[in-house]
Amino acid sequence: MRDNHKLVLVDGGLSDSAPSIQDEVAAIFAEVLGRPVQINGNTDIVEDLGMDSLAVMNFVMAIEDHYDISIPLDRITQVQTVADLIHAVSEARRGG
Repeated sequence: MRDNHKLVLVDGGLSDSAPSIQDEVAAIFAEVLGRPVQINGNTDIVEDLGMDSLAVMNFVMAIEDHYDISIPLDRITQVQTVADLIHAVSEARRGG
């Protein structure tokens, strides 16, 4: 019988209990909007969450502060869905 082993990233301090980027993004949305939100990759940030341009900028600043990253403005303008945002955050965290 084979033992099932889980791959654990030791250096980053992550484990199975670590929140996903999507969970963290949902928490930041809730903080900025002042209400809980349910999101998925296809959630349109403006249309589905009812955010205006000021709320979007506040949200982007909260994301940048949370992850200690900077997302270039031209990249931000390409973000429409939560999946786009998660991809932009992942790129910025990798230094791309």
